Amino acid sequence: MIQIYGKTRCTFCTQAKRLCEQKGLEHEYKLLDADFTSEEFFELFPNAKTFPQIMISGEPIGGYTNLVEEIEELGL
Repeated sequence: MIQIYGKTRCTFCTQAKRLCEQKGLEHEYKLLDADFTSEEFFELFPNAKTFPQIMISGEPIGGYTNLVEEIEELGL
């Protein structure tokens, strides 16, 4: 399960969500201030500097570029 923590007007957030949809990957898109607060975000991702931040199976992997790399490594 892929969890994408994003915010409004974020191009990379939209691209991450779209990539999961195109690949048919089970994912959940969570939106800042609707599904989580800034405080909750920094508890999960204390060193985050950008959006989105992504988790796969509960493990943080980083942002959009990291998601692309993970998908390529898995051959999906």
